[in-house]
Amino acid sequence: MDDAIILDKPVIYEEIQQKCEEIGFSMPSDMHVGAFLKALISAKPQSHFLELGTGIGLSLSWMVDGMDKDSRLITVDNDEGLTAIARGYFGKDQRVTIVCSDGTEWIKGYQGQKFDLVFADAWPGKYSEIEEVLDLVNLGGFYVIDDMKEQPNWPKGHRKHVDGLIAYLEARTDFNLIKMNWSTGLIVAVRKNINKTNV
Repeated sequence: MDDAIILDKPVIYEEIQQKCEEIGFSMPSDMHVGAFLKALISAKPQSHFLELGTGIGLSLSWMVDGMDKDSRLITVDNDEGLTAIARGYFGKDQRVTIVCSDGTEWIKGYQGQKFDLVFADAWPGKYSEIEEVLDLVNLGGFYVIDDMKEQPNWPKGHRKHVDGLIAYLEARTDFNLIKMNWSTGLIVAVRKNINKTNV
């Protein structure tokens, strides 16, 4: 099996990838992560999704590609220039809401419906406001994070934040957790029913 062969890329993917290179955007999501997100979202029809860390929309292209017509997605980033580019690609899609806001402020102020999948690819929702974001995940919903393996662009001392986050997630009893040493290093946490009776 060759996992480098990824089929069914979003039609707009190559264009966004070229834009990343053109503007020197150095933090695009890995293609494997995108394909994984698309598969998870495809398993959740008529659902509500959240992305924290839009960038210019590379991972968003995979997420949108996996959505059905009755699903909705909110994506949040604090960079006006990047969200403006993302709006150029996705602004006409009525299923997608692109928010330019400080992630911490947005998370703390959000009062809408919960989500069936949260992809946290920014500091807020991953290394801060983690409890608030996990509270927004529906029963059976996914919380997905990447870049858990050491990356070339990690700042000095970042490993302690990663280790702390992993330890925190491992200690949660309300989520089933899987750690995958694949792509950039993924963790998927699935909210479980802690009140169920074992038979």
